[in-house]
Amino acid sequence: MAKSVVIIPTYNEKENIENIIRAVTDLKEGFHILIIDDGSPDGTADIVKKLQKEFDDRLFMVQRQGKQGLGTAYIAGFKWAIERKYDFIFEMDADFSHNPNDLPRLLHACESEGADLAIGSRYISGVNVVNWPIGRVLMSYFASKYVKIVTGMKVFDTTAGFKCYRRQVLETINLDAIRFKGYAFQIEMKFTTFKCGFTIKEVPIVFVNRVLGTSKMSGGIFNEAVWGVLKLKLRSYFKKYPQKNAA
Repeated sequence: MAKSVVIIPTYNEKENIENIIRAVTDLKEGFHILIIDDGSPDGTADIVKKLQKEFDDRLFMVQRQGKQGLGTAYIAGFKWAIERKYDFIFEMDADFSHNPNDLPRLLHACESEGADLAIGSRYISGVNVVNWPIGRVLMSYFASKYVKIVTGMKVFDTTAGFKCYRRQVLETINLDAIRFKGYAFQIEMKFTTFKCGFTIKEVPIVFVNRVLGTSKMSGGIFNEAVWGVLKLKLRSYFKKYPQKNAA
C-alpha cells in the first residue's frame, strides 16, 4: 500500500489527463492517483478508465454527476483517502500549472521537515507565476496579502491549490463543516488547519498557466475569496476548533 495519494479534480481535461497521470506515475516515490471527475462531457473519464488497465493498482477514479464545485470534489477525495489510510494526501490541478516534479518536495516538507500541511507557494520567494496576464497576477497576489492580513495566518500564498496534508489534519478537521465550494475553499482549509494548531510550511514553486484546455477561473471566484474571508474570520470568533493531538 502506497503512503501517498494525489487527488486531481477534473472537468473537461481530455487534453491534459493522460500526460498528467503519466508524469505522476513516473515519479520514483510511487504516488497513487485519485481522479474526481464531475461528469466531463469531453470524455475525460473514458481516458482515465483506459489508463486504469495499465495502472490498475495505482490509478483510481470517483465519478460524480455534473459540476459540484472544487471544494466538494476535494472533500469527497479526502474522505476516500482517509478511509484507505493514506499517510499523505495531495491536492493538484490537472493542467500542469502545478509541476508534478514538485510533489516529492511537498512530501519531504511533511515527511522529513515536520510540516502538517505543505503548500506549493507562488509568493514565498517573490512572484513565481508564468504566462498569466499582469492583472491576474496582481489580483491573485493582493488577494493573498489581504487574506493573510485578515486571518492572521503567516502564509504568503493563501489561495494556493497545490498542497500536501498529513492524514491527521484531515481527520481532525470536520470536513462536513467546510462551507466554501469554490476557490475560497482553499482559504478555508488553510485557515481551519491553522486554527487547529497544525504546522504549515510553504515550499517555493513556479506556477505555469495552463497551455491546453480551458481555465475554470472567473471574477466570481475572487469575489468569493474577498467576502468569504471576512465571514470566515467573523465566524471563527464564535467557533471552537478541534486541536492537534487532542486526545
